[in-house]
Amino acid sequence: MVAETALDLSALTQRVRRHIVRMVYEAKSGHIGGSMSSTDIMAVLYGRIMRHDPKRPDWAERDRLIMSKGHCTPVLYAMLAEFGYFSTDELATFRRKGSRLQGHSVLGKPEGVENSAGALGMGLSFGLGIRLGQRLNGIDAHVYVIMGDGEQDEGQVWEAAMAAAHHEAEGLVAIIDRNGIQNDDFTNATMRTEPLDEKYRAFGWEVRAGVDGHDLAAVEDALRWARDVKGKPACVIFDTVKGKGVSFMENNPNFHGAPPSDEQFVLAMQELGE
Repeated sequence: MVAETALDLSALTQRVRRHIVRMVYEAKSGHIGGSMSSTDIMAVLYGRIMRHDPKRPDWAERDRLIMSKGHCTPVLYAMLAEFGYFSTDELATFRRKGSRLQGHSVLGKPEGVENSAGALGMGLSFGLGIRLGQRLNGIDAHVYVIMGDGEQDEGQVWEAAMAAAHHEAEGLVAIIDRNGIQNDDFTNATMRTEPLDEKYRAFGWEVRAGVDGHDLAAVEDALRWARDVKGKPACVIFDTVKGKGVSFMENNPNFHGAPPSDEQFVLAMQELGE
């Protein structure tokens, strides 16, 4: 299955954002802000760019999505459910005892989850290893690694960036969700890492920066560009809004990892069209 469909991505992103808010509200725990900021990117990946098949989640020639910012499982689970990897009814079990839908991702739980995550900074190394393994096995596929901008503080990210360029890891695509907030503060107040585009170029990557991460057409154009980069890894830096879609969550560090109150839940769902 190659995801080149007539699926209405705008409607999909609204459904996914409603799933995210409901999951975190009912669990009274979870990461809304970073899930909402990456929803549009994820929708384009699964709906237009990636080669994947929900009926064959272990298909050897599939493209891989590595969610390196592994606390943002609400968007990952919601997207997988919407594409048929498992029932959307299971989203109600998010973060409950015995559920497959843990707060941080676990490889293979549920089907379609490609990596275990918790501590930040490991996903790019993991994705590079997968891409090099595909290459050794003659598999022409892509590995997409979604990272946060706060995650760029981690030294392992830059070790992986250096190694990927050294190995000329064509087919490896780093996606940076640059929403400007990490944990409970703004990224510039925590650790200044800009200019990220110049740093990745200096490490030997092809880079496209300044892309509106909520303009579906712009997202698709940038990801198609990245998919076609030859001879080296590609990096796309998307400018996004943390908490995108709910006015009082947008650009608000308080909603990095906090659930909405009862009143906020009602307002959020109204804004998201329910």
